[in-house]
Amino acid sequence: MSCASIPAISAASPSKSLVSAASHSASKSRFARCACESCGLWLCLFRIGGFQLVVTTICNAGTVAEPKTVSVAEPLLLKAVRGEDVERPPVWLMRQAGRYMKAGLCIHGYCVHSYQAICEKHPSFRERSENVDLVVEISLQPWNVFKPDGVILFSDILTPLSGMNIPFDIVKGKGPVIFNPLRTNADVDQVRQFDPMESVPYVGEALTILRKEVNNEAAVLGFVGAPFTLASYVVEGGSSKHFSKIKRLAFSQPNVLHALLQKFTTSMAKYIQYQADNGAQAVQIFDSWATELSPVDFEEFSLPYLKQIVDTVKQTHPDLPLILYASGSGGLLERLALTGVDVVSLDWTVDMAEGRRRLGPDVAVQGNVDPGVLFGSKEFITNRINDTVRKAGRGKHILNLGHGIVVGTPEENVAHFFEVAKGIQY
Repeated sequence: MSCASIPAISAASPSKSLVSAASHSASKSRFARCACESCGLWLCLFRIGGFQLVVTTICNAGTVAEPKTVSVAEPLLLKAVRGEDVERPPVWLMRQAGRYMKAGLCIHGYCVHSYQAICEKHPSFRERSENVDLVVEISLQPWNVFKPDGVILFSDILTPLSGMNIPFDIVKGKGPVIFNPLRTNADVDQVRQFDPMESVPYVGEALTILRKEVNNEAAVLGFVGAPFTLASYVVEGGSSKHFSKIKRLAFSQPNVLHALLQKFTTSMAKYIQYQADNGAQAVQIFDSWATELSPVDFEEFSLPYLKQIVDTVKQTHPDLPLILYASGSGGLLERLALTGVDVVSLDWTVDMAEGRRRLGPDVAVQGNVDPGVLFGSKEFITNRINDTVRKAGRGKHILNLGHGIVVGTPEENVAHFFEVAKGIQY
């Protein structure tokens, strides 16, 4: 911005001039103002693209000093993942935005339209998860009420499928439905590589807005589905109890499955990079169904593809924390660490102390309170939180549940969980 483009600023009403100047320079800039402690000059703090603070000194005559970058405190979650000394474990909850939030919920003086109320107005899950305004509103609901240390994008792991030429829907009471399940070489040949900018621009827009709204007070989290889990959905045709169709494919036509897994691998690596480029400060990979595989089959049909995603992302985004979650993963913990992710998220069937020992000191852990604990008394919830934190030890721990919040969970117990968690001191 040139000096000539900035109007004179008066101490009585500097903000109007700053708005004019900022609008003239960049429509995406955000700013604040304060008085210089030493000379009383106005300081204009521009947040370029939402990510960098630049301080420009503007005197009443309109002259501008050389801008300089000001460091911004990083979110607690990122510090914990890196193993820096933190005062407490950061906390967020899987499915922290969801159906447990009742209409008219008010906590700590903040009232929100509930997820239930939004569902009544917008009954289609895909509408809720593919509309920028709704995604942002739903993602911010728990942030505005509970102030977690992580704010995760409201979306679904199946969101990329349409952009890969795999038609699907998510039906209330039934879950995911794949209209044309993939089971042959010809089916896999029809799958397109995913271009997130073209297919899901609303994801990038929503992440950018979330990053600005949260303003580094918490980490903004993106997420993707892992190749084997995505393949399970599209081969089975939806959710499954026995996974017989994908196992039939894996054990009778492994080349077909490997071709599909490779397409998902390339696409999900690109999707993670896209999310990071648009504001995600960490990304969680959900391999929910990988634990349906035996260890030897995990090593063939999941591990190499997870590792390929991590290696690809780390080439372009070496400092982006990657979190891996696989429910029921007690038999695979050591193999999960081999993927190269920064954090392994444990479910509640693994003792936290044992999980920490098995993963080793170089891998951070997340979790792992049983979601059912939130149906207990506040004293019971407190005790389980403290037990989990004690077993995890100091540092490299993100406090979370071992799975998502269950429908029907009392929201006042969720509030208590966050209150206790944020009151912990190492």
